[in-house]
Amino acid sequence: MNAQASAAPLIAMEGLGKVYEGASGDVRALAGVGLAIRAGEFVSVVGPSGCGKSTLLRLLAGLEPCEEGRLTLADRPVTGLSADVGVVFQAANLLPWMTVAENVALPLRVGTARRGGDPARIAALLQMAGLGEFAARYPYELSGGMQQRAGICRALARDPAILLMDEPFGALDALTRERMNVELQRIWQQSGKTVLLITHSIAEAIFLADRVVVMSARPGRVLADLPVAIPRPRSFDTIVSHPAYAALAREVRGLLNAEGALE
Repeated sequence: MNAQASAAPLIAMEGLGKVYEGASGDVRALAGVGLAIRAGEFVSVVGPSGCGKSTLLRLLAGLEPCEEGRLTLADRPVTGLSADVGVVFQAANLLPWMTVAENVALPLRVGTARRGGDPARIAALLQMAGLGEFAARYPYELSGGMQQRAGICRALARDPAILLMDEPFGALDALTRERMNVELQRIWQQSGKTVLLITHSIAEAIFLADRVVVMSARPGRVLADLPVAIPRPRSFDTIVSHPAYAALAREVRGLLNAEGALE
């Protein structure tokens, strides 16, 4: 666990639920979700498609209203978007007419608290992500993995306490995805942020997280909250031979198989 983790939860969910109204009837996405995440923790959430993982992230980000249960960040109810929360989606969505540095600085130039981007901070973020030499380049000049790193930097531009990530590496090839996992581990350890990662990959969830939360099929609920007792820093060469990895992967896979989530 990150040394910055503290006893009091930074993120707290109690009885969280979500229902979507549809022409063919209501669809319950989440039911009675309870989860607490401490400051500095890295928590991965895995579950079958359609189980409400992305809905959970959108509620935390303030992109959708919390209508059932209680959801707080730093003991304050989530009522909308917050500068304390950065979000990274599967697509980097960099603006093609802006340089990498301009894309990263964009959150500092829009919204209710408009201010110019701090060049030193933007440069430091890009350096941390291994993009220091690409600040003046345009998105089309970057690989997919580099674009995602730029997207992570953009989410960190306002120095949020929490970073929410929704399948950020799902569109990358296997080798690039593995490298990005290593990069994300390094960025997290350097930044000290609290991270919630949504992923379909059991290996990715275990490699990155302090805890792996397993969700059921829809309506999504927490089946298990499993600690990852593997020392950091981790590499894929060493983690697969660690006895805790194999045992945890079997447990997660067993839970998902029991839910009919895996073929």
